[in-house]
Amino acid sequence: MAAVDSFHLLYREVARSCHNHLEFLAVVGALYTAQKSFCILYDCYSLIRSHVTPCLLRKRDLVQQYGKWAVVTGANSSIGKAYAEELAKNGMNIILVCSSRENGVSEAITGDYGVNTKFIDVDFSQGHEVYYSIMEALKGLDVGILVNNAGVFDEYPEHILEVPEDELWKIIHVNLAAAVMMARIVLPGMAQKKRGAIVNVICGSVGKSDAQTAASKAYLDTFSRQLASEVSASGVFVQCLTPLCVGRKHTSSYGTFPMFSPSPDVYAHHAVRTLGFCTRTTGYWAHSLQLEHVISCLSSSLQLGHVISC
Repeated sequence: MAAVDSFHLLYREVARSCHNHLEFLAVVGALYTAQKSFCILYDCYSLIRSHVTPCLLRKRDLVQQYGKWAVVTGANSSIGKAYAEELAKNGMNIILVCSSRENGVSEAITGDYGVNTKFIDVDFSQGHEVYYSIMEALKGLDVGILVNNAGVFDEYPEHILEVPEDELWKIIHVNLAAAVMMARIVLPGMAQKKRGAIVNVICGSVGKSDAQTAASKAYLDTFSRQLASEVSASGVFVQCLTPLCVGRKHTSSYGTFPMFSPSPDVYAHHAVRTLGFCTRTTGYWAHSLQLEHVISCLSSSLQLGHVISC
């Protein structure tokens, strides 16, 4: 009889302990669910604010909002050329800045959209000497938008010991110095007029990169954030644009899912719409969905790894 009473007593203690633990686990589960729900709602809000809201609003007059002229560096690349054409569609005069002849892009923009264009032939890898000619060419112009699209990115990552010194300096001059110096050139005029926009484009934002390329992307991202906080009081908007996979010319190149690899003109059309709405964006709704999925997977993997290591 004593053994039976001891068993019932032990059973009640175990049941009481389990009940207390179940209440604790229920609270933890509720907090986790609330946190995940908040993250999903915030992601949905960000997606709507960045990509849906601009579509619902009336078409903006970029010339009136920012200025008459737009400067696009790296204008001989697919995104740079398409972005320049999209700005021209909105009535802005275009200044193309690149290191080689742009195969009649400026003439084509003038003929297609009836805007004025200028072409500045410079090689950013040559260092600070090239900026004197740029300053002279931009003197007296109402520059409203600067698109820093110039960049050097290797298709295949290389170990830093395998990269020639000249190539490293080229990355520093083109990927880092060009964006800083171009912003320094146009900012005084923008601040004086209390309007303007600077767009820093970071291509290949997801994927494996070598040390020097990854560092240049991180630098441009941080530079955009800090610059935005410094010049916001002057009425200048700074945006960091981080596109993922973009096709070539007028076609996409993502197999059976072409929406994830839009053509440059489709991407530029969406990217220009986000101007003035968000300071950091992929510029394209499908890329934002991809990026959120990647971040979610990485976050889950890190949490799982932490649990296993513990």
